[in-house]
Amino acid sequence: MLHRFRLRILLQSLTLFLLGPPCEGSSLGLTVHVVPLESDGGKTVRAHFSAIAPSPCPALTGLCAVGEDCLVHPTSLPFNGTKPTPGWCVRQWQKTVPSNYKASISLGSNREIYVSMKAGPTVRANSGRLNQPAYVALPPPLRARVNCPHHFYLSVKDLDGDRVRCRFAQPDQGECVSCTQHSFIELDEEKCMLTFTGNAPAGQYFIYLMAEDLIPEPKTSQATDNTPLSSVPVHLSLTVEESTSSCIAEPVATGETPIKDSTLFVLPYQETKFSISFMSQLESVSEVVVVGPPELYRTDFKSVGPLSTMTMAWVRSENKLARLLPICFAANTMSLQSEARCVWLYQREMGALPAGTELKCEKTEMTLVLPVASLTNINVSELQLNSPTCPVAYNSTHLTAHIFLNGCGTKTVHSGSELVYTNTLRSVRPFTMVSRQPTLILPLACRFPETQVKGPQYKIGMPTEKETFGKFRFWIEFHFPGEGPLGKFTRIPKFRSLHILPERVRREVESPSGIIITSKSTSNISTNSTSSSGAIGSKIEQLDLHVMSNCSINRAELLVSNCIESETEDFAETNPILEQGCATSNSTLEIVTTLSNSKVYRLDLSNLEAKGSMMYIQCTVNLCITTMPSETCPDLCTRSISHRALINSVFTKTYTIRSGPVSLVVTTPAPSTTTPVNTATTTTKSVATTASSSITSVTVAQNSTTSHAPEQTSSMAAGVILTTISIFLQNIFLY
Repeated sequence: MLHRFRLRILLQSLTLFLLGPPCEGSSLGLTVHVVPLESDGGKTVRAHFSAIAPSPCPALTGLCAVGEDCLVHPTSLPFNGTKPTPGWCVRQWQKTVPSNYKASISLGSNREIYVSMKAGPTVRANSGRLNQPAYVALPPPLRARVNCPHHFYLSVKDLDGDRVRCRFAQPDQGECVSCTQHSFIELDEEKCMLTFTGNAPAGQYFIYLMAEDLIPEPKTSQATDNTPLSSVPVHLSLTVEESTSSCIAEPVATGETPIKDSTLFVLPYQETKFSISFMSQLESVSEVVVVGPPELYRTDFKSVGPLSTMTMAWVRSENKLARLLPICFAANTMSLQSEARCVWLYQREMGALPAGTELKCEKTEMTLVLPVASLTNINVSELQLNSPTCPVAYNSTHLTAHIFLNGCGTKTVHSGSELVYTNTLRSVRPFTMVSRQPTLILPLACRFPETQVKGPQYKIGMPTEKETFGKFRFWIEFHFPGEGPLGKFTRIPKFRSLHILPERVRREVESPSGIIITSKSTSNISTNSTSSSGAIGSKIEQLDLHVMSNCSINRAELLVSNCIESETEDFAETNPILEQGCATSNSTLEIVTTLSNSKVYRLDLSNLEAKGSMMYIQCTVNLCITTMPSETCPDLCTRSISHRALINSVFTKTYTIRSGPVSLVVTTPAPSTTTPVNTATTTTKSVATTASSSITSVTVAQNSTTSHAPEQTSSMAAGVILTTISIFLQNIFLY
């Protein structure tokens, strides 16, 4: 009996261990792209590893031993992210290993990754070539929420055109170690689609898969034995988080974002560039996380209200990377994640240059000489450079082209410390012509070391925030209606009703006392300024929240994305007032003014969540200038907002301004004057940097004496209730 009891306790402990949080040896994701080597008939392969490690990021030492055919890919633009906490980074390397390979790989001092793969060698009967194992794109660490079912599609490709199937790794086959198959994770093997049922407690879980390629077969009524040609490992992580928001509130890709699983073909020294954008109605996007090939550039990350954009670019230089290169990206907010979307870069194979071909690189032009005899079955009259304005001359023996570096459609790209001028000679036919004749695509490139390149073409000086917007600051003030520096606007106010986010509308409708204010309805907030005062100890009914800036640049506009209130100074518990520029209830209306550098909001304190005698306010703000005088900065709270509004505008960093205590009850008479606060001098201290998403966390502390909010008792006592501000620098938006 005692033996059975001990055995039961042991089994329960083992179950809790397997279902509990992973040990420090776990990674947050892993894929291996396998390229069989022709030199030994595929007995060895070049394995391209991509692994995601939790922060702090492990060192790259130890991955390659002396004498091994091994290469670690350091990058000046590392892939990392902050969600899930404590953050993560990507490590990439390539190594020549046996085609059938099992090993425990040390990633840093406390990370052990077990890898098992079967990659042949297999010679394909239909082509006589070595089989190419399947490619699986590695997404950023996956996030989901308790009780919110979610599908996760894996992006897969196969160079041989084989069917790709995904299955759970089998520990009895030596494919994984301590790999529990969770009951709340389902797998569609044919679609390589994972389904999270939602029935899991908050925590971090690991999923171990094998991706297999199978020769496509026609659909028949009789099943046949189709043995996989190869199996490669795929490790994923899923972080399940608590959340009170809707299960369909995740950010959504919009605009010109490439469709998922799309393929972009890349020639040598060609720059591939595309932009992605997301719409997030509930929470602002804090980062766009990316996993891609080394030296993938990510620039111009902007997140203003519900919109966020980022541009990515990659230059194909000489490299030993795999032919197929996936780029996977997702948008993270504080508690939400968009669908992970992947696109593929296909490095086109290029044949050897014809004998006798010459390309001379000079200071102002490149000269191409190409033997016509080498262009078998090519119509020389159809050959054209990037720009048809530059002629291509030819005779019976040679083709000659003089290609200007600053014309002829020549493009300039950066490759490491070199500046590369590129053009392409290709066959160009009328759209109406259909021909079976071969075509020519001949990339041309001239490379110049950085030290030889002069002038603005190599480095372009971008204006700083101070040069664009001048010296400015933000602050918050509270006044009774009709009082303060903007009293002429608030005394007899003209209200601009703010939309309420759809999620908030649903909650208000469900509330028996909920009153929804739309652009066509009238406000139930009184405009009588005397209603804000009363007997000592009584509640103040209305206050005007002034969000202000002293920026005096023409066309500069103040944008207020979010405001929250809290009963405590540490903002441990908060309630929203504005989200994505929209009101969160019928207790907030915007007062129209003629000033572009200030915003005023009428707060109905009787309907706010704050129930104590004090509150604190925190808002996130930006300054914006459009690139064209005829355009306007984005209206954050509108259904017609477009990501083009971000692209066509210049923004400051996002600042978070925080108030001091604001009294919500009538106490004692206020002083007749208020003490001015010097906020002209600031000191800046950098505390953290996240390079992958261009987010810099900096604290800007005001060099001033802290003041307290005056206690107001009468509408006759006009004054500033708060003058103390704290500014936190969050996101860099300036071009």
